[in-house]
Amino acid sequence: MAKKIVKLIFPQRLIKEPLTFKMAKKFNVIPNIRRARVTDTIGELVLELDGEEKNVAMGIDYLVKAGVDVRPVEGDILD
Repeated sequence: MAKKIVKLIFPQRLIKEPLTFKMAKKFNVIPNIRRARVTDTIGELVLELDGEEKNVAMGIDYLVKAGVDVRPVEGDILD
């Protein structure tokens, strides 16, 4: 099992789309929300992703192709 922490930045047009849910279901990845901030113009979400390494990678690729800016986070975001 792989564990990866990423920051997702959703543009305004994607804020209301259930992309995190779809990614989790499609690639069998367990998302754990560590931090979130959503406004009318942008959505920011820090997720810990758990799953098989290839599934986590495919899930991240799915989000990127959908238009989400995905950035790696080093360390524990809550420290």
